[in-house]
Amino acid sequence: MTIVVGYVETNEGRAAFDKAIEEAQRRDARLVVVSSIKSGPGVLRGSDRDDHPEGLRAAEEKLSASGVAHEIVRMDSGHEAAEDLLDVAAREDAELIVIGLRRRTPVGKLILGSNAQRILLDASCPVLAVKS
Repeated sequence: MTIVVGYVETNEGRAAFDKAIEEAQRRDARLVVVSSIKSGPGVLRGSDRDDHPEGLRAAEEKLSASGVAHEIVRMDSGHEAAEDLLDVAAREDAELIVIGLRRRTPVGKLILGSNAQRILLDASCPVLAVKS
């Protein structure tokens, strides 16, 4: 089983990351952490540690300490984060996607965040949405 989580250096991103680790431990699943950067083409894999931002290094350390089988995928495709996350989930044949949601204003509640909405609507597997 594979779980995919979107990782962002926010409270919501960290909450999703922590929940994904918990779910991976509970299900004895492999965890694929996706960090999406909107710039140029290419994909950097978790073994390319020197190219990871400081937050991803801390995430790698936490994952190693957790004992969860894992991979960190840094997407630098130029696409929206939702598209990158959905692409990785499809490629990995994920059985669960974990995302973080932030609190919204009353007007913002009418329209869910565009990335979250796209993932919830387009994912081919269940999505666990986590609040911080």
